[in-house]
Parts: sequence; C-alpha cells; structure tokens
Amino acid sequence: MSVRALVVTAPGINCDLELAHAFEQAGALVDTLPLLRLVRHPALIDGFKLIGLPGGFSYGDDIAAGRVLATLMRKHLYSALKCAIERGCPIIAPCNGFQVAVQAGLLPGPRPGVGWPDAPDRPNVSLSINLQAMFRDCWTPMEVPENSRCIWTQGIDFEGVAGMLPSAHGEGRFVSSDLMLNQLEESGQIALCYAEDANFNGSSRCIAGICDPSGLVLGLMPHPERFTRWSQHPSWTRLDPRLRAERVPPGLAMFQNAVAHASTVTV
Repeated sequence: MSVRALVVTAPGINCDLELAHAFEQAGALVDTLPLLRLVRHPALIDGFKLIGLPGGFSYGDDIAAGRVLATLMRKHLYSALKCAIERGCPIIAPCNGFQVAVQAGLLPGPRPGVGWPDAPDRPNVSLSINLQAMFRDCWTPMEVPENSRCIWTQGIDFEGVAGMLPSAHGEGRFVSSDLMLNQLEESGQIALCYAEDANFNGSSRCIAGICDPSGLVLGLMPHPERFTRWSQHPSWTRLDPRLRAERVPPGLAMFQNAVAHASTVTV
C-alpha cells in the first residue's frame, strides 16, 4: 500500500517543492495543500501517513519567525495534528517548520508517558537569533545522540565528510532552561546535534533538532530535504565512489526511515 504524505504550504514558504521531492524519493505519494484549505477542512489530515511543515519565511515571518502560521495551526489544526500523532503519523518540520512546530505546541510535546493535551501548552523551548546575529548558509557536520528516540534519525551514519546537512537560517539558536534541557536529554528527545566545533548559531548543548516523546515529530534547523542525492554535497566529486555506491545521503536516509515507519500505520 502506498504511503501518502502531506506537505503544508502557505504564503512565504519556499521549501515545499524540495520537501515534497524528498518524500517522493523515499517512496511516498505527495499532496501539497495550502494551509487555508486545511483550516476549512481539518479532516483532510486524517488521510495521510506522513506530514511535512516546510522551511521558508511563512507569512513573511511577520511579528516573529513562524508566528502567524503557528497561531493559525494552534487555533484550527492542533486537534487534527494531535490525532495524527496518536495514530503514529511521523511529522518533520525543518527550519521555519521547526519554529512553527514549537510555537504551535507540537514540540517538545507532552511529558514522556503523558498523553497529548486537548489544548497546546505554552512553548518552553525557543529558536532565537543566531549568536552572531547573522544569517548563515553553510554545510554543517552532525551527530545523533546514542539515546535518541527519534524514528527519523535512527541508524544514520553521520561519520566523516559525508555526515553533514545544509543549514540556512538567522534564527536557529535553540535555547531553553537547564531543567528542560536535562529533561530532553534524559528522555532521548534530542534528535540531532551540531558537531562540537560546528555549533555556529550558539545553540544550547549544540542541539540542532528535537523530537516529541513518541519519536515521531522531528523539528530541526538543518535541511535534510536538501541532501537526498550525493551530487548536492559541496565536495561530491571528491567523495569515495564506494561510499556513493553503498550508502544513501543522510537526508534521504531520514525520509526513508519515516516512510518505512509510516507503512505500518493504519489510516
């Protein structure tokens, strides 16, 4: 049975085509639907086994990055998205999508062992302005914590020169209280980290992405959808040909993980 993926789009979003293409390369069938259509018909979400919140500058990042889109989702789509997560639907939210997911109440999600609340909680993590107050566009070495419960990053090898993802943001510095950071570490919700010498935005504990307690909802500042084929790597012509033949790029591997998981989900 084919796995159907939903990519949500809205004014200002500019990574929806890349996200849809990544899902397709991993074997999913993709529908891209505008937010306002979903607002009018939230039940449409029930027909999908995968959901993507793309990067970009939704609604021009008016007020704050992702704030308008997140507000609309909190008000109109939270219940439908909560039900999707409860039935096992993986959700990915790169870059602006991460900012939206946090403000919409999808991340970091409920406390481990506690079900999703009927209404979204107040955000207790944030994506702030990069430490040097500059937009950065760069390829960034990554690491996956050993205890990560994230289904998107399981088993992915980020060792060596190929273990990078592209980053492009000005407000990606992950910040929270020490108490919350400790909880995320202990519950395995830190899904992805910048390598120690590559934490260019100053994120607390080098955090590049987190997941909810189920491991299904992943928010991250890097763009895995921009590294689904080796020719996208900045040094791809100098990579070992055996590596290119035997492994898939880390970005594509993440989407393959999600499609494999989603194939077991009943809609």
